[in-house]
Amino acid sequence: MGMTRDLLPFSAEGWFAHLFNSQAARDGAVIRRQVRDVERYVGREAFAAEMQRRGFTVLENAGQFIICNREPIRRVV
Repeated sequence: MGMTRDLLPFSAEGWFAHLFNSQAARDGAVIRRQVRDVERYVGREAFAAEMQRRGFTVLENAGQFIICNREPIRRVV
């Protein structure tokens, strides 16, 4: 039996607050989050909208979202 949204430890607002209050976020570092966690707590569409609203670039690789700071991204290889 899966968990329902009511039983999850975070609301969408709480999840975003937790994300952006993390040490990495405060330091302007790159942040990673599991895709399944994002989908469970806030949903892909809400996540993408919030990242766009805040001006962040997000990449997806190997089941993770990589949230980049506002610095330019340059692919090396």
